Amino acid sequence: MMYEVRDLQLSLPDMVRKPLLGPAPKIDILKGISFDLPKKSVLGIVGGSGSGKSTLGRTMVRLLEPSAGHIKFDGQDVSHMGEEKLRPLRRRFQMIFQDPMSSLNPRQRIGRIIAAPLELHGWDNVAQRAIEALVMVGLPESFAKRYPHELSGGQRQRVGIARAIALQPEFILADEIVSGLDVSSQAQVLILLEDLVRELDLTLAFVSHDLSVVRRLCDQVIVMREGLIVENAPTATLFTSPQDDYTKELLAAIPLPDPDQPFN
Repeated sequence: MMYEVRDLQLSLPDMVRKPLLGPAPKIDILKGISFDLPKKSVLGIVGGSGSGKSTLGRTMVRLLEPSAGHIKFDGQDVSHMGEEKLRPLRRRFQMIFQDPMSSLNPRQRIGRIIAAPLELHGWDNVAQRAIEALVMVGLPESFAKRYPHELSGGQRQRVGIARAIALQPEFILADEIVSGLDVSSQAQVLILLEDLVRELDLTLAFVSHDLSVVRRLCDQVIVMREGLIVENAPTATLFTSPQDDYTKELLAAIPLPDPDQPFN
């Protein structure tokens, strides 16, 4: 298994209700999450706003430390692993962020942005590897000399993907990566991601509110509500025979195109 998650819990300070004096009260974000994610498969994590889906993804890649429970990555318990021990593992699990403009340093050229993680992990020939990653996501070598503001939204998201795959990870978390793009750019980015998952034998967790995309891309789907998993099933089963009422509401509310049709 790439991931084995058991009774995962996370509580964070509620800054909205923080008193003038003393610590902020805690709010429970994840309330006992358990699931398995096989290697070389694609997991969809769906749910409404505030369901905890993005928080779950960020906890899986240890951008957040769980309050309780266990996360095993390829057999290693990373739940409360310190940063020194986590550092060599971070190459193996990467994240593509929702807003590429805010996640890319506006003062650095694209080549440098992609090369920086490679340098951090001690790779050689980082400039050439950065260019190779650019080409893999369908961008020309010349883009290495550009700045993020000189690129379109879809191109910036391709840079985010290039930065993630440059380290040759085994797992990638994609957090709402097409939500800010126009329809044409969404389709192109999703086709690219689908191709990379297949070509690089990646395991992927795809956080999204768009069930039509999840249906096309994912092998397994987790439906979250208020910090809990209300349904976890193979994609075909979930879309044809949903068991939970909340899942049925989500499916009824979102128009679903023919899943056999290509993104474009």
